[in-house]
This record gives sequence, C-alpha cells and structure tokens, in this order.
Amino acid sequence: MSCSSCCAAAAVPSPPVVLARPRVRFAASCSTRTDQKVLFLGSRQFPRITYNPSSRASSRLSRREIVESIISSFTSSASSEAPKKMETSDVVLVTGATGGVGRRVVDILRKKGIPVRVLARNDDKARSMLGRDVDLIIGDVTKEDTLDPKLFKGVRKVVNAVSVIVGPKEGDTPDRQKYKQGIKFFEPEIKGPSPEMVEYIGMQNLINAIKNSVGLSEGKLLFGLKGNLSGKIVWGALDDVVMGGVSESTFQILPTGSETGGPTGLFKGTVSTSNNGGFTSIRTKNFTVPEDLSAYDGIELRVKGDGRRYKLIIRTSYEWDTIGYTESFDTTKGEWQSVKIPFSSLKPVFRARTMTDAPPFDASSITSLQLMFSKFEYDGKLNPTFTEGPFELPFSSIKAYINEPITPRFVHVSSAGVTRPERPGLDLSKQPPAVRLNKELGSILTYKLKGEDLIRESGVPYTIVRPCALTEEPAGADLIFDQGDNITGKISREEVARICVAALASPNAVGKTFEVKSTVPFSEPYVIDPSNSPPEKDYEVYFKELKEGITGKEALEATPAQV
Repeated sequence: MSCSSCCAAAAVPSPPVVLARPRVRFAASCSTRTDQKVLFLGSRQFPRITYNPSSRASSRLSRREIVESIISSFTSSASSEAPKKMETSDVVLVTGATGGVGRRVVDILRKKGIPVRVLARNDDKARSMLGRDVDLIIGDVTKEDTLDPKLFKGVRKVVNAVSVIVGPKEGDTPDRQKYKQGIKFFEPEIKGPSPEMVEYIGMQNLINAIKNSVGLSEGKLLFGLKGNLSGKIVWGALDDVVMGGVSESTFQILPTGSETGGPTGLFKGTVSTSNNGGFTSIRTKNFTVPEDLSAYDGIELRVKGDGRRYKLIIRTSYEWDTIGYTESFDTTKGEWQSVKIPFSSLKPVFRARTMTDAPPFDASSITSLQLMFSKFEYDGKLNPTFTEGPFELPFSSIKAYINEPITPRFVHVSSAGVTRPERPGLDLSKQPPAVRLNKELGSILTYKLKGEDLIRESGVPYTIVRPCALTEEPAGADLIFDQGDNITGKISREEVARICVAALASPNAVGKTFEVKSTVPFSEPYVIDPSNSPPEKDYEVYFKELKEGITGKEALEATPAQV
C-alpha cells in the first residue's frame, strides 16, 4: 500500500484492516502518531489491536505534504459533470414456461417489452416453443441442486406456473387434446414427480433460490439488535488520527437505549478540528461475502437524532483506498426517526471529491457500511450543522427497503379447490374431479395448499391466483373474482396469463389470494369474432375489491353440518 493512498483515505475513510492474525502495517511515512489504534465492536468484545508503523516504507511524505494533500482534496471545487446513474434490472422469471399458462405469460411479457427469463427442464423443448434466443435456465424445481441462486441474478419478479402433471390413464394424443379438455373428461393420474415433490418441496426449492433476488416486503435487516443479529455486523472506529487529528469515536451497545426500551447501537465521540482534523466515523468490518441488495431500493436507518448532519457511506470493493458511495442525512434533535437513503441518490466520492467517471453503484456487491460525522461535505462544501465537541447518534436498525407502493414480486398460479378436500360438511359429489379424487391423485390439492402457505410465510410480496378449470378458449369472457375457495367453473389459460401479468404491476394485488372463473357455463363454448375481439380488461378493478388474509382455510375449522 502506498503512503499517499493510506493518508488520503482520511477524507473518505476506508476500512481498518483487522485480521485474525494481523500482519498489515501502515507505511512509516504515514506516522502522524506513533501508533494507529483500531477497535471493532459487535455482539461481543474484540481486543484492541495496535499497529506499529513500519520503518521499511518504499516511499515517504512529510507530515506537511500529507496534510496539504488531504486538505486539498476536501476543498477542491466540484466537477460540472454528473455522476453516472445506477442502472436497474426488471427481469421477470417465468417458471413452467412451456406449459399452457406459462408460455402465454412469456408471450405477453415480450409484447410489453419486459425482459423475460424462463426456467425449464428441457432445453430443446423450451427453445423450439419459445425461440432459440430465449434467456433460459435449465433446472427442475424438484431438484434443489439445479437451482443455483446465481442463475437468478437480475430477476426482480416471478410468475410461477409450475404444476404437477395430470394426464389421462389411457394416454393422450400427441398434441394432448384430452388434457386440454380438462380432467372432467378423462380418468386422471399423476404423470412424473409426485404432488409433494412438485407443489411443496419444489416450492421450497424455488423460494430459496429466488428470495434474495426478489426481496422481502419488510426489507432485509443488516443491523438490528434482535436476538443474535447484532453479531452480523462488526463496527470499528475510524477517525481523523490518520491525518494528525485528535477526534475520537466509538461504537457501543446500550442495553435499554431504544425507543421501546430494548438495546440499540450508539455512534458517539468527540470531534475536533485541531491539527487539521475534523471527522469521526465508525465503519463495519468488510463483509465476508458481499451483500446483494439489488432487490431493494435503498437503505433505511432508524436513528435518534441530535440535530446534526451525518453521512452514510457504502462501499462495493474490498480495496482500502477506494470510492465510497455517499449520501448525507439530517436528523431532528431528540426524536427517533426513519431515514431513507435511496440507492439512486448515492454519490461516488473519493477523498471527499465526487468522481464523475466512477462506475454506477452496484447494489449487488456491498462490502461495508460507514457512518460519519464530518466538518466537510463534498467538493469543498462544509457541513452546515458541524460543531466541535461531543456528539451521540443512537441507531437501532439498518435495513434495505423496497419503495412503496410495493407490487407483487411473486405471482403464483395455484388452483381453486385447494382447501376443500378436508372441509367439514362438504358434499364432494358436487365438487370438481380434483377435489373428489384428491387422495387418489397423491393429495394434489393438499400439497398445492401447502405450497401456497410457503409463499405466504416467505415474506416475499405475493399474489396467489386460483383459476377454476382451465380451457383453451380465448380470453374475453366476463369474469367472477371470488375469495374463500367456494366457486366452480372454467376460465381460459390466456385470461389467467393476462391476470398474472397485470398483477405484477398492481399494488392492490399484493398479499391477495383469490379464485377466478368466467361467467360462461361449462356446457357452453366461448368463442369470439377474431375481427372484433373484446377489449382487454382493466383487472385493477377486480384487484381493488379483494381482501388480504382470506384463503378459504377459515372454513377448515368450521363445525361439520348436522346430518
């Protein structure tokens, strides 16, 4: 490490190098003090480690040259160029993409210009059906080792149309004409992996593979004193001593300091401009594995303000003297407040100067976080709230967040009837074949319901669509949306595909489970005039009327009817 990089890092501090067997030494010419002391604190106490500056530096700068270089970085004027903007990805993953609903979802998304990636088991089949240039992952939800989370990088939303295969016992035509008519018209049996493997274990595997890519409604907690989570991040003080200053700070845990009387983190210290100083900070030890927060829109801190302006600095590199993506935030004295810092607002800063040629911020590769209180802002500007002396900033949590209104990140095609096989007092003779034959079909609906429950418990923003019997008829018929799992009927696969795509963009669809069918009776075919197709529906009208928390499972606890 060169002396200039070590000392100039004082403007935008980089992480103290603390290893299990510390062998890294500062260059001798950086010795503005005899020793450099770095202390990391987390959920347990770490020993204070003292570095003795080496006397074998390959290059040397005088103390005056060091300080002049740093001060020049602080006071240089800003560039007129704007930093490069962060690019976002909105790839939609479609699973079951070669099935009747899945391939139609792919087609609709493509027509809307939305990037699509598909998960399929058979390469040739997928490419012959969806095109040779399809963005394809070869995998099987029943085989966890084929679902490497790295394959789903860039995926922001999922339409899951995977379903256990049900076919005629007596076989089918090459183009599956019997299957397309529905199991009402043939004696069914399970073809391939069991309902448990596809609908339940497969759902577990899929959620585990995509969860980090699509994000959680409540956000991803990076620091929070809940249970043992305080040990996830180790903090250390990094102050202006590297440039000869005398400021000092520390990180502490206050057992009863939070707004609810529980534990909280505390960034505190004393800042001074003596000896050309003027900043204090605490910084996390580099994460062992970079945090992928690409599913989120920013960082939210819960802090108790003191009226001062602080900085959050995020780094995406393990290098010592490197760019920090930075944003300032103001606090209100004596009040707990949530501070949201959008990733899009972060400025690439190096040695207190904005770097217009820096790469855009990469939220998928975050290596460390830093909180700073400084006399300086960026590009020669001063912090208007800066005062010398003691300060305290309690902070109870740091998490990644998704912008509101949140839209579904996981739309799942299930089936009407999933709660009915075990429903007390239900007349099975009046129910569809899948309900009557649930056990004979490997408890198909029971495992579909278990798969639904995994989605609801995952924390991922979701919509669960339960179509009635699927047909090859065109979309366009009037629809009935219902909840509680009571209706029977039919609906076209094209209509279900349209509903799924519409749900992806609707905040009103989040957390909703519903059944849907057309108003056309089973006995009547639905046809349209191709030259005068019905207009596409505004599904938002239906989504708005749906309620959260209604699944039909409520009826499973009902008292059986008296006979």
